[in-house]
Amino acid sequence: MDWRDKYTSIHTNNTRSSVSIHADVQRSWFAKPYNYRESDRGHKRNRHNKYFLPVILCLTNLATAPATLAETVGGVSATAAPVANSSGSVTNQAIQVLQGPYITNTYGGGIQCQGETVNFTPFITGSASAQKPFEDFYDTPVYDMRDLDDDGAPDNPGDILFYQPTRTGQKDNYNISVGISATWSVPKDKKLQALCKEAAQANIALMQQAQANKRLDFEIARLKNCGELLKSGIRFAPGTKYAKICEDVQVKGVNFMVPHVHSIPQK
Repeated sequence: MDWRDKYTSIHTNNTRSSVSIHADVQRSWFAKPYNYRESDRGHKRNRHNKYFLPVILCLTNLATAPATLAETVGGVSATAAPVANSSGSVTNQAIQVLQGPYITNTYGGGIQCQGETVNFTPFITGSASAQKPFEDFYDTPVYDMRDLDDDGAPDNPGDILFYQPTRTGQKDNYNISVGISATWSVPKDKKLQALCKEAAQANIALMQQAQANKRLDFEIARLKNCGELLKSGIRFAPGTKYAKICEDVQVKGVNFMVPHVHSIPQK
């Protein structure tokens, strides 16, 4: 019913069976059918219809589709059933080279010099893969598809004429890799490296002189102590373990005589 209290009859000008599912009407109207397109500039009674006939046909096709997929040959259903199999394996092998710090030489006195570093790393890797059980061939049945009476159906469906050997291509895989990796690290500042080497040489000379001084102090102390003992008439027994400590020490008038000449008076 519109604003003038008149009833609107529900109908459409479309000859196909349809039902309106959307309404985009600014105000009710009883005289004209609900049959304008959605793109109509007046934006009144736009047509949004769903048709029964296409929907029914789609449902019918879906219901009968499985029956049409199978083909019959001589009363025997033959349905294609393809099968696809794939397999594979991937083996990743990597060699890791770890670069350490430069070789550092320490000479004492806080002097540390770094030099060139060369690293050689040999390696060997291997892998093996095998399939069990191992089969070179498998038998494929060859069916009797002969139609001698030309009736469109095999004369002996399901009968196997013979078995055809088929190569599997199966094989074992073995891999071995041998190699060597090398790294060479070189300090870039050669001037500082030269100064460090000079400081190391000076420090080495200083340590050698300190060692020589201590050796001299030891020898002087040994000479003094052995001489005093010899003057006192004390010494190690000849041929014993510690007799060598003072065997090269000479005390004048005790174990050492200065060459001299005495005159012997004649009667």
